[in-house]
Amino acid sequence: MPKNDEKSKPGISSLHPTVKAAGWVSLFTDFSSDMIIPLLPLFLKSTLMSGMAFIGLIEGAAETTASILKLCSGYISDRLRRRKALVLIGYTLSSIARPLMSVTQAAWHVLLLRITDRIGKGIRTSPRDALVADCTPPEIRGLAFGYQRAMDNAGAIVGPLVGAGLLWVFQRHFLWGEAYSFRVVFAVAAIPGLLVPFIIARYIQDTPLTAATQGSEIEKSIVKDKRAKPLGARFWTYMAAVLLFTLGNSSDAFLILRANQAGLPDWQIPLLWAAFNAIRTFSSVPGGRLSDRVGRKPMIFAGWLIYAVSYLLFGVAGAAWQMWALLLFYGLYYGCVEGTERALVSDLVGPELRGTAYGIFHGAIGLAALPASLLFGFVWESAGQPLPAFLMGAGFAGFAAIVLFFVRCE
Repeated sequence: MPKNDEKSKPGISSLHPTVKAAGWVSLFTDFSSDMIIPLLPLFLKSTLMSGMAFIGLIEGAAETTASILKLCSGYISDRLRRRKALVLIGYTLSSIARPLMSVTQAAWHVLLLRITDRIGKGIRTSPRDALVADCTPPEIRGLAFGYQRAMDNAGAIVGPLVGAGLLWVFQRHFLWGEAYSFRVVFAVAAIPGLLVPFIIARYIQDTPLTAATQGSEIEKSIVKDKRAKPLGARFWTYMAAVLLFTLGNSSDAFLILRANQAGLPDWQIPLLWAAFNAIRTFSSVPGGRLSDRVGRKPMIFAGWLIYAVSYLLFGVAGAAWQMWALLLFYGLYYGCVEGTERALVSDLVGPELRGTAYGIFHGAIGLAALPASLLFGFVWESAGQPLPAFLMGAGFAGFAAIVLFFVRCE
């Protein structure tokens, strides 16, 4: 029996072509984005002379804008039952906005471009997640979302590596200044983004439910999904836990600044970011698959525990090598929860409100993102040291886990 079970265990090949295409779109998008994101806090601090609080404002405002729009786009996609157009518009807008970071002259320019980039993310994310859920049966949704997050994180490996390589060449061999080197890397990030609209237009299906190869399987999944009450008490309790957790989940930009504070040179930061995303990539599919087997809540509990422990240690660590070890450990948090949290949303609602549910899920995260990053930056700046801010983040994770305990998944 164990051998038969192992042979019958679904793999990546069992996923719908739209899910696979969405994975490649995420890969190239993050390739472009993560050539910029690890360097952006350093660029803001050293070139544009921005303070910690304003960096928190930029990240919080950007994520809040994105998540409010995720709520709207999810609802619209449910009403129209046309998700592909929103996905295409959102990804294209972000691909245009990000490389313009190369010509910014003030921190508020970065704020506007980050908001524009996140507007694109807000338009595309809920319809894309709903599209993935639409064409995936419930028993492998953890795998599907784990695959999508793994591809997303794979791009976040390649992007920082390319960015670090370019930065090293420009600064060590061409002897370009720090500010000019950053700007050239940001401009080069436009190249992988050019592939994204083509992949969406050519390979993502707007109505995968009609696909001949998957039709009967998907119809069964819809029948099964209708047993769940759309947006009932289970869903709203889950949203309360997510909202509470996010209040302590500040931007990862602060982790980059913490590593730089501990002594990591600028050119090593993208390498650390790439290694961090490698852990996210290689743990996302196993984490999603494991949630299909042992349940969503245990995986989310595990991820939030890793988060809390990581933040406690970030607050007290002081050596550069410790930053490497901690950020790699912290990457396991994403592997446990990124795909699992999205899969649980689909488990708790019916298919007719799936886009709306994903919009609310991302909206809850966004509503808490701005105060989370502002509060974290304020506490760090006011205390003159990082420990109180990181202790606060760990505490919110603990309270959120208590609320999650009351979510009934069966």
